[in-house]
Amino acid sequence: MNKLPYVFIHPMLGPDDGWAAFLAEFPSGTRSSELLSQLAHSSQFDEFDQRLPWFFPAESNCSSLQDKGERAVVVFSADASQDRQETLAPLESQLRKASRKLALAASPAIKLPASGTWDYLLIDASHARSLPPYNLLGMASRTMIGITGLHTPNDREWSQANACSFSTGEYLLARSMTQGKADMTKLKLLKLLSLIEGDANTSDLEDIFREESKLSYSLLRLVNSAAMSPRSPITSFGQAINLLGRRQLQRWLQLLVYSDPNNGQHPTPLLPKAAARGRLIELLCSRLALDPALEHPEDMAFMIGTFSLLDVLLNMPMSDILNQLPLPEPARQALGDHTGPFGELLSAVCAGDKRELGTAAAKLDALGISPETYLDAQLTAIGWAAKIHPTS
Repeated sequence: MNKLPYVFIHPMLGPDDGWAAFLAEFPSGTRSSELLSQLAHSSQFDEFDQRLPWFFPAESNCSSLQDKGERAVVVFSADASQDRQETLAPLESQLRKASRKLALAASPAIKLPASGTWDYLLIDASHARSLPPYNLLGMASRTMIGITGLHTPNDREWSQANACSFSTGEYLLARSMTQGKADMTKLKLLKLLSLIEGDANTSDLEDIFREESKLSYSLLRLVNSAAMSPRSPITSFGQAINLLGRRQLQRWLQLLVYSDPNNGQHPTPLLPKAAARGRLIELLCSRLALDPALEHPEDMAFMIGTFSLLDVLLNMPMSDILNQLPLPEPARQALGDHTGPFGELLSAVCAGDKRELGTAAAKLDALGISPETYLDAQLTAIGWAAKIHPTS
């Protein structure tokens, strides 16, 4: 029996920076209709917003995707080998006759198809930017464009200016090379995080929220979001402590740093990514060889995942951030240099987020995390994070 490969799920951003689609990928040279079937039949899959499309690689014997209607967009590759194209030709013909949604993953070596030939075109940013001016704008009249491999905010801005509907989010993981003016609100949030991690008294935390009323507003929007769904609205910091308990509230405070305290309406797209990463590492930490004496490893795992993007958010070296946070040693090792069990798992997750899929798969395999387990954890984590929509 052949060993299953890993499948990686990438939320794709729409023009408003919210999650607008999902891309499922295998490392180069691998594929598995069995894992695609597991994904399509998962009860968690049906909990996602059913208006958002999912892009799945074409597999000739994965009929389970056909039960998902327009949610499942089957992706054919322009640079597939001749044998592979011949194998998948009957599937493409069958899907076209059934008026199913189809996508083409473009290749720089092959001319782009005419607009309307495919419902979606997925194209790498470097390929897209090498095309003649207005090429994509013309194609977008009848084909929805998705851009992959965006590594800089400039790539993202270019894709939006060229009528692209979706894009992957690798560019979110890169710190700005130009150091702007210090954000005092973010620095206050760093102080707040320091108090939280130092197990400060509730009264000390309340003092911070009294000083910054907008932080209270942002926190209450988070804890009242769909991911939390309290039976009755939480209206004060004290009520949040009473209803959630300090440990659960601490998790929301860790995510608060990614909200927008200026108006509470436009959280950074790092918020759902940090939430998903924290939840994913929490779900997988039971598979790690941890010190039995470590208390509440799930809480530490969640914190490591959410804090792993602070360097991008604050535009500061992680070493400088760690100098200001009283974190336990396993967390410092994981965040500082990706060492220790938590750090090895974080390294695997980071590689997956960068779409370095072969590297991510090798790291997960070394940790003893199976492809089936990783897929299930991704669905749970991304599904949970997708429900975090701060309410007005």
